[in-house]
Amino acid sequence: MRRVKIPVEKAIGEKIPHDFTKISPEEGYKGAFFKRGHVITEDDIPLLKSIGKNYIYKLVLDENDVHEDEFSIALSPRLAGENIEFDKRPSEGKVTFKSKINGLFKLYRKKVIKLNSISITSFPTIHNNFPVEKGQRVAAFRIIPLVTKKAILDRVLSIVDRPLIWVEEYKIKRAALIVTGSEIYSGIVNDKFRPLIERKLSQFGVKLENYRIVRDDIDEIKKAFLSFSEYEFVVVSGGSSVDPDDVTKKALKRAGVKFIREGNPIQPANNLTIGYFGDTTVCVVPAGALFYKASAFDVMLPRLLAKDKITRREIAEYAIGGLCHFCKVCVYPVCPFGKV
Repeated sequence: MRRVKIPVEKAIGEKIPHDFTKISPEEGYKGAFFKRGHVITEDDIPLLKSIGKNYIYKLVLDENDVHEDEFSIALSPRLAGENIEFDKRPSEGKVTFKSKINGLFKLYRKKVIKLNSISITSFPTIHNNFPVEKGQRVAAFRIIPLVTKKAILDRVLSIVDRPLIWVEEYKIKRAALIVTGSEIYSGIVNDKFRPLIERKLSQFGVKLENYRIVRDDIDEIKKAFLSFSEYEFVVVSGGSSVDPDDVTKKALKRAGVKFIREGNPIQPANNLTIGYFGDTTVCVVPAGALFYKASAFDVMLPRLLAKDKITRREIAEYAIGGLCHFCKVCVYPVCPFGKV
């Protein structure tokens, strides 16, 4: 590659070699002020000078060179998996990736790290297992220099031998809720679980179709659960602490539920427990989830609704980042809580 330096006053008729960026905090603007390929006119000269362009560097590429735009165009279709859309033309050399649906963002971690280990590449993403909405930005790709060699593009293409990012849809659409607690069953305490669970499920397009309050009795809890086992997702709230009267998990075990492990390392909601009964996902939610805006239930819920199988090891890995910061103003999920 060669660069031919031309004073901007003598560059009339020349093409802009790459997107020229304007950054103006006062105007709240940052973006491509002149696009690559724009033919410079006399009227452009003061505008170019206003963004610090006193010279135009005409690019002369050889057959082994790849411009940043062509690099991004070649790679983007390889990076994008299911339910991901991306810019067809780069802006400032960058291609932005967005979700086509409301769903769970996933990435191929090892490959993303390997891709970013090449010194010229930049492929930042949002966190793995992050709930996203349709149209939300999830990743961006560019190379850092303006021009690189085709051999590097070939190397990158060999690394990206499968999509590195995708979005899984929420597969569960119907749910049932069992609220345990003799104090609620008898009417001494009003049930606060149903409105909470119903609201959290509705955010992901899930309808709470059935609901029952039962006493802290093993047989009653077991019977209620078995009557709801046709549902893909059953939430059982209350009765999951260390008190002898809290028999919820014991009852579910007798019904045949297989728990991954009892409890989890995330705080709040250490006693949240996940299990399976055939094709039914079971989630035992402790009372602590009532008090906090974000808890282990919020961390796990998107994955459960996408039918993403969670392993015992993964649950242990949530310990790092699993302690809530208990901020005065909660902005979850855009925060580090629950991000592995």
